[in-house]
Amino acid sequence: MHQERTWKAPSLVDLCVNVAISNVMYLGDVGETDFHLLDRILPHCTLDQLIHVEKSTVGRDLSQITDKLWKRFYEKQFGEKSTKLVIERMKQKKVSFKWFQLYEAKLKDVAEKESQAVARLKQLYKKEDDRRQSRQVRLCTKVPPAGKRSFYGGSGPGCSLYNGKSNLMKKAKLDLLKSQEMKNIAAMRKNAVQRINSTPSMKDPRGFSGTSSASSFRNK
Repeated sequence: MHQERTWKAPSLVDLCVNVAISNVMYLGDVGETDFHLLDRILPHCTLDQLIHVEKSTVGRDLSQITDKLWKRFYEKQFGEKSTKLVIERMKQKKVSFKWFQLYEAKLKDVAEKESQAVARLKQLYKKEDDRRQSRQVRLCTKVPPAGKRSFYGGSGPGCSLYNGKSNLMKKAKLDLLKSQEMKNIAAMRKNAVQRINSTPSMKDPRGFSGTSSASSFRNK
């Protein structure tokens, strides 16, 4: 006969732990929670969730549980080589730091290096812009050699610069004429002319039209 397996109901503690694991995103201050329970719950936290738990818990050091978790996050984000280097330096200097502190210090160091790199990149762009502007100034102020056509007459950098500006002005003028604003202005002018032409001519106080009065005056 086969021996029947007996099903054992989970304990109340196991049920509570499972519920906590399913809702780790809502964890905050865990100062009143036993360490043996936290040891089962906190490994399921993401990096941001673990930071939130560390910052929210007041009056209790969680490094007994979280130190190994922070070492794992440190190695995952900054690499195994960097992790071994930190361990070696602590051994050489005979000091010990919590991995949460080491993680925050490393983040700050990386942020500072990134800021310095961005500043250097901006400086390089600025130097390149200054160099280009200086080159343009030298090109515009260059005097054509003797025997060449004049600045406004023909070849040479001055002429090409002038022609370029002229073409740009023509294009800008065409764009302006084609713009909706100019079309609206033209339509308004057209309507105004039509209203003037359709308005009856003004009569003088004696009852004669302006045209007739002018004709009679000329005939006198």
